[in-house]
Amino acid sequence: MPRRPCYPSDTWDDEWVLIEPLLPVPACETPAGGRPEKHPRREIVDAIRYVVDTGCVAGLAQGLPALAHVYGFMARWAARGVVGQIRDHLRMRIRREMGRAPGAVATVIDSQSIKPADTVGKDSRGNDAGKKINGRKRHTWSWTPRTCRCSWSPRPT
Repeated sequence: MPRRPCYPSDTWDDEWVLIEPLLPVPACETPAGGRPEKHPRREIVDAIRYVVDTGCVAGLAQGLPALAHVYGFMARWAARGVVGQIRDHLRMRIRREMGRAPGAVATVIDSQSIKPADTVGKDSRGNDAGKKINGRKRHTWSWTPRTCRCSWSPRPT
């Protein structure tokens, strides 16, 4: 059987070494048992990356598994949190190689000056001299443990 064409989104050997151990054990290898998988895991990952790279949802390129088959794997892996674990693992590895902390932390603090309705008493109003607004201050803050959003994407060319 001839080898399928190579696509820019295909995993390299060093990438596969990082991804493969993070994938769940195939059902046929569990004590409960299951049907052997029709396609190698690497082909499934390559097909998922192809869809992410091209945005193609109508069908996959020549030589890749059927879209319904690939979608089934992606849906199961996403539901079990596998995709998020792979993303987090790769993000932490990249951050460590950059000399940063494994997890990004960000805190955003902001305030707004709100013009009150006419029914709001003057005793509960303040003055924002910078904006020249007579009203109330509202402080908001947001803490996010992971602000870095990463996904499987093709390597830079």
